[in-house]
Amino acid sequence: MKASAQIIGLPIISIADGAQIGTVKSLVINPDKGSIDFLTVEQDDVQLSLKAIPFKKVVGIGEFAVTVEQGHDVIDLSEIPIANQLVNKQIRIKNTKAITRKGQLLGEAREFFVDEESGDIVGIALQLEKGEAVLPASEVLTYGKDILIINDGANESLLDDPAQLLKAESIEPTGGMAEEDVSAQMEAMAESAENVEALQSLREKQVALLAGKRLTKDIYDADGRLLFKAGTLLGEEDVRKAQEAGPSVIVDVSMNVEA
Repeated sequence: MKASAQIIGLPIISIADGAQIGTVKSLVINPDKGSIDFLTVEQDDVQLSLKAIPFKKVVGIGEFAVTVEQGHDVIDLSEIPIANQLVNKQIRIKNTKAITRKGQLLGEAREFFVDEESGDIVGIALQLEKGEAVLPASEVLTYGKDILIINDGANESLLDDPAQLLKAESIEPTGGMAEEDVSAQMEAMAESAENVEALQSLREKQVALLAGKRLTKDIYDADGRLLFKAGTLLGEEDVRKAQEAGPSVIVDVSMNVEA
């Protein structure tokens, strides 16, 4: 599960040639399915039309990049009518008001969460009159341009933390869980812990790979501030600084060092 803010701005990498083909500009929402159907692409060259990647063409959405099989997976939206229709609907979730079928205001959407495997929207972070909460996407009836229409009893389904969305999906709605289901859930929890260890291992490998190499271009952070000048000989602390600056920064560093 990823927050939309964790996806937008990520570099898009072609597996076939290891090249960055752009960055994620926005997420195109399909209001009928409650899913992300396309990722629009921002590229360095001048674009005469909007480019995008169908979500089904995405191989993976990681902490550092979105990966696709090849650069040809980027398409011109003008060539696909349904994609153009979705873009023109301008459906957004952030900063929309969540209102029940009977017209009661529950809160205002501040963020939403996506299943990075399927593209389905799984939950929405709401700013309530007092505090914040997370609304499971199953409570949403309509994704509108300015309004989310939700079930009348949606307030009873509010969660305290986005992580609870994953737990909610794994709970049997009919009550007790079979022994094999409990076992599977425990295995999933163990796998999650292993993923944390794998991420830390990846960070250490990046440090080992990049420390001692010289940059071939200036590197800037997400706010446009200069982090490293071209010609900088990277030390371990420099690599860790790039990692802390965000996924797009460390990818930019790794792609612009002398071999």
